[in-house]
Amino acid sequence: KNGMAYTPEQEEKIEEIYYTENFGKVEWDKIGIISHNDEIKKQYIDDLLEIVDIKPGLKVVIDCACGAGSELSPLVFRKAGCEVITLNSQVDGFFPGRNPEPNEANLSSLMKAVVATESDLGIAHDGDADRMITVDEQGRVSEFDKLLALVSKKFGGTVVTTVDAGLCMDEAMEEVGGRVLRTKVGDVNVAEVMIEENASFGGEPSGTWLHPDFCMCPDGILSGLRMAEIVSKEGKLSKLLGEIPQYPNIREKITCSKEAKIKVMENMEELLKNAFDDIVEVNSIDGVRLTFKDDSWVLVRPSGTEDYIRITLESRDENRAEEIRQACVKIINENL
Repeated sequence: KNGMAYTPEQEEKIEEIYYTENFGKVEWDKIGIISHNDEIKKQYIDDLLEIVDIKPGLKVVIDCACGAGSELSPLVFRKAGCEVITLNSQVDGFFPGRNPEPNEANLSSLMKAVVATESDLGIAHDGDADRMITVDEQGRVSEFDKLLALVSKKFGGTVVTTVDAGLCMDEAMEEVGGRVLRTKVGDVNVAEVMIEENASFGGEPSGTWLHPDFCMCPDGILSGLRMAEIVSKEGKLSKLLGEIPQYPNIREKITCSKEAKIKVMENMEELLKNAFDDIVEVNSIDGVRLTFKDDSWVLVRPSGTEDYIRITLESRDENRAEEIRQACVKIINENL
């Protein structure tokens, strides 16, 4: 009813019904009909425009990746008062324009277009348009963590994110007297905690944001509109993001089979706790995340889709970051 994705428990129940064939069957002449709601697009656009207020005249380049947002995203931005230039806005599931993952390696055309057209903002969607990332007026792709922190500050209150979100989230929310709650990676996990805690906003550093004043399903078009509203009212995105600190951040992955991942992670919490003597917090909700006295943190987590153990860490000091990395790599390799 609120648009939230199925929880793992709900997915298991559906799979059980399917595989045990515990469902009703009907003859061919009793099958229902497929109906189309021709008003749903208009209703969706109207609902979006009710909750954003963009100052007219903002110039935006939108790269839809030939994906699901190709038809509606440019249209909504135009109706919101923006001057819109589009890239890859013809629907094509083969994604001929670019790889749909919205990262710097795939967004060179958008980066150049924003500068060449002297636009205020660039917006890039992924294939199904539940995510977005911005490009500032200088043609630079925004850091996901900093972007999430910027928007979270605007909402204040309680914000929910995942265990792999950076230190800038905590600092941003401290400035406005808010708090950050962390949960497992995955938008459905973020959504569950948001509902439990009546959170004002939530999201993952991947660009998946949840807007409880709209629905509990990630919506990349609304995320883009909210960024456009902020830029239209507060000025250049480069300046806004420049005010959010960025610290040395290391992401590393160590090859590890599915079977070995279970063994490696079995005693990981104890092994990590024994390796460091300045730990102030341990979070084992999704992998093992340690926070240290100097606010450095590290997350050791098995990939849910690939044969890797992932290490994500951040520190205000580069030497400290490397020290933490080496210790974690050593522990993992010794237990493979």
